[in-house]
Amino acid sequence: MPLRDVLIALVVVTIWGVNFTVIKLSLVALPPLLVAALRFFFAAVPVILFIPRPAAPWRLVIAYGLFMGCALYALLNLTLAMGLSASLASLALQVQAMFTIGLAFFVFREVPRRLQILGAVVAFSGIGVIALGHGVDGQGLSLAILMLGALSWGIANIVSKLAGPIPMLPFTVWGNLCAAIALFALSFAFEGGPGMLMLLAPPSWNVVGLIFFLAYPATLFGFAAWSWLLSRHSAATVAPFTLLVPVAGISSGVLILGEPIFLVDVIGGALVFLGLVLTVIKLRPKQIALNPGA
Repeated sequence: MPLRDVLIALVVVTIWGVNFTVIKLSLVALPPLLVAALRFFFAAVPVILFIPRPAAPWRLVIAYGLFMGCALYALLNLTLAMGLSASLASLALQVQAMFTIGLAFFVFREVPRRLQILGAVVAFSGIGVIALGHGVDGQGLSLAILMLGALSWGIANIVSKLAGPIPMLPFTVWGNLCAAIALFALSFAFEGGPGMLMLLAPPSWNVVGLIFFLAYPATLFGFAAWSWLLSRHSAATVAPFTLLVPVAGISSGVLILGEPIFLVDVIGGALVFLGLVLTVIKLRPKQIALNPGA
């Protein structure tokens, strides 16, 4: 991979890591569903006016928006509002890779490698360690809800794959609009319609800046740049960069929010990270034979 593309990948995963901290900050001023709705609305408008309709069936576009935008970020924002730390969320959410592998087996009959199965077991063991360490009264319940968000992400990955080799920017932008409509409806139902207008009139510059970051660098640029990298390089080359998302997420959570790091999080996080590594590496015969002369 050229140095330019490596730098682009590093920028994207750094933005995605900091994204968790920015969501946490935005929840100080706005309710979680409204934050998600605004994020995807501005990630779609006005860009959608200049983007052609996606070359995929509308059922897939809508499904992608509902799972990737609505379900994932409604659940993620809810768990952060419940008190889950941004650093822990950035790590735990990456088990979506395990859900994707499992769903791909049932939908596409893609048989996972032994290392991928081992990685899934190790990663979920790490989530279990963290959940048991905090307990249901701590962050255990939030982690359980976040796992539903990770499952939604995995389903969205499968929907994206079902769309086939099409230009992904129109697919994601129109999906963002579907997500925004559903999230606004949920916010109206559960967070109150009149209250939505009161919270936004007039918005502070701080809120504007946070929503701008979530909508454009984190969502529009991040998704577009990632799709561009995948179109130029193999998934096996690009996917491992996502392992750096928790690094940026944990660093920003600690440095910006002052979030503490507990021993149980370190142990569980190490297991999750090891599990993620096992899912993306591929051992070849020449890699296994480290000492042929032995």
